[in-house]
Amino acid sequence: MHIGFYQLKNRILLAPMAGITDQPFRRICATYGAGLTFSEMMSTNPQVWHTEKSKLRLAHHQETGINAVQIAGSDPDEMAQAAQVNVEYGAQIIDINMGCPAKKVNRKMAGSALLQYPQLVRQILETVVKSVEVPVTLKIRTGWDLENRNCVEIAKIAEQSGIQALTIHGRTRACKFEGDAEYEHIRLVKQQVSIPVIANGDITSAQKAKVVLDYTGADGIMIGRGALGRPWLFQSVVGLVEHDSIIQEPSSEEKCRVILQHIRELHHFYGEEKGYRIARKHIAWYLQDIQPDSVFKQDFNAITSASAQLAALERFFSLI
Repeated sequence: MHIGFYQLKNRILLAPMAGITDQPFRRICATYGAGLTFSEMMSTNPQVWHTEKSKLRLAHHQETGINAVQIAGSDPDEMAQAAQVNVEYGAQIIDINMGCPAKKVNRKMAGSALLQYPQLVRQILETVVKSVEVPVTLKIRTGWDLENRNCVEIAKIAEQSGIQALTIHGRTRACKFEGDAEYEHIRLVKQQVSIPVIANGDITSAQKAKVVLDYTGADGIMIGRGALGRPWLFQSVVGLVEHDSIIQEPSSEEKCRVILQHIRELHHFYGEEKGYRIARKHIAWYLQDIQPDSVFKQDFNAITSASAQLAALERFFSLI
């Protein structure tokens, strides 16, 4: 699969997720086979571009492969400036967010709220594409509500504007993350445009990924929430989709080793105090996969030091 002049190692991608797809998590997903990983969403507000938080979000490691950064906003010129700044910081692909349903994003007329305004969408896309020499991609939903699913119109605008790949989440803005994703509209878009189309939404297994690819005819799959606590999902999806082979999940020993390494990297990346706080949500997701009924989560959340977290995890894993 190509995005612009980049050849991806496969067509299974990690979605950009705010507060989740930091450098440590992207590295793990890439290790398990993700063909492309996206950073957390970056604001187009110039006041935050050079903050410590933004620098952490932009931090990249060569092990994660191509450096893809997502930006969100509603002003075409600010979006273009943000794209340029991120390219200066090392972004190799710029992804534009028109899919986020969060109220705090939509209130600023960003994310999926933009789908209501196709002409503004065109202005943003054309302005950003012209502002940088790297490929620009777009992530959308099927529309802003069930009565206004205009993803085919937006897809055609994207293609005409020079967008190099389009990801579609199979829900509207109004749906948020409720109900089941639908793939009929992704299929319709694929039939109408020639740029790569990437299907997203409720991809939680290798079998589901294959079904969605076969049904939609999409060029690739993007996995988001399905990878929380299960970064090894990429390994099984790549195996089935790309090689028609079934790959068993890692052993409990391997999972425990990877989890410990992830938590160590969070402590190192953010510093101990911030790192141990961020580690809590990841452990909650990991526990859902390895021992969903465990009461260890409550005990872990009460721990207030990095070293104590690691010691508690080692004790817990020794009993599994």
